[in-house]
Amino acid sequence: MGFLMADKTVQCPKCSQKITISGNPGEIIKATCPSCGNKGRVTFKKIVKKDDIAIEVSKLRKVYGDLVAVNDITFSIRRGEVFAFLGPNGAGKTTTVEMIESIRQPMGGTIKILGKDISTSFDDVKEKIGILPQEFRSFERLTVKETLEFFSKLYKKRASINVIIDAMDLRDQKNKLYMDLSGGLKQRVGVAIALVNDPEIVFLDEPTTGLDPKARREVWAVIASLRDEGKTVFLTTHYMEEAEFLADHIAIIHKGNIIAEGSLEELINKYGQGSILHIKKCKTKDAARILKENGFNVNTKNNGDIEIKIDFKERVLEILSILRHECIDYDSIDIRCSNLEEVFLHLTGARLSEEAYDAR
Repeated sequence: MGFLMADKTVQCPKCSQKITISGNPGEIIKATCPSCGNKGRVTFKKIVKKDDIAIEVSKLRKVYGDLVAVNDITFSIRRGEVFAFLGPNGAGKTTTVEMIESIRQPMGGTIKILGKDISTSFDDVKEKIGILPQEFRSFERLTVKETLEFFSKLYKKRASINVIIDAMDLRDQKNKLYMDLSGGLKQRVGVAIALVNDPEIVFLDEPTTGLDPKARREVWAVIASLRDEGKTVFLTTHYMEEAEFLADHIAIIHKGNIIAEGSLEELINKYGQGSILHIKKCKTKDAARILKENGFNVNTKNNGDIEIKIDFKERVLEILSILRHECIDYDSIDIRCSNLEEVFLHLTGARLSEEAYDAR
């Protein structure tokens, strides 16, 4: 495997010294900063073929009485990517993921995990998946290490508990009782439990709900590290910024239907309004007219502000050049880019934070 070895340059978080480490794809190398002695780990991503499908769902359906919780949805997830299933509470996210995990039975459609139809071959793949359920809880009076050892005994294949503790950055907490951990650390333990069998696919159902911003970011770092190790991550979330930060591919579910999917860039390009240049307090009334005459899409506000839709960043320089040439003064400018919140608003007519309905 030596011919696969690659170099990776990292920066020490303590003293900012840059260090070059060599390793093979999939390796986690322990490193020590030569300047300050700080110790850490460097992960080399596994090589994953982009056409390899980890999960394939076709026409999946689930109904509760008069409520269609999941309405004939179809999607696929490639190996080694973080797939974000984004939608408000009650959209059908948990119902979908629990059908994939074989916890709930679908009323229609097919589900394949690693090429196996789970309706007939779930036993062939169940050891290859790890699960962090929504509102995860563990044994209050077990230590972190005891907790991981307990759950690892449920599987035939077991990962090294010490390696998981290091990977989840739980070394300082391994001998603490679960009940004494903060909310963020408890969620990190939950992710660690999902890894005790060294799974190929990890299901994380709303892993950061109820966490403060700092703890949420810490869990995000853990999820990103799973992708670096080549694992496939199925992430359900109602947090826009979580999907934007983590996901390689996003599927937006709304009232049991997938209404859009693609990469963040693809979704924004297709459904967003693009980038808007906001010019505050233009001192010349003719500014909007002059910009329109130069071919720009201009919207004038009552307070004298001007908004201009721009297709690419070079147009900003062109606009500023026109303002300078025409001696048009203004207070300040800023650029506002489209995001997932805007995409959701465009598709549904409501902000995701406003959406909630009675589904499972």
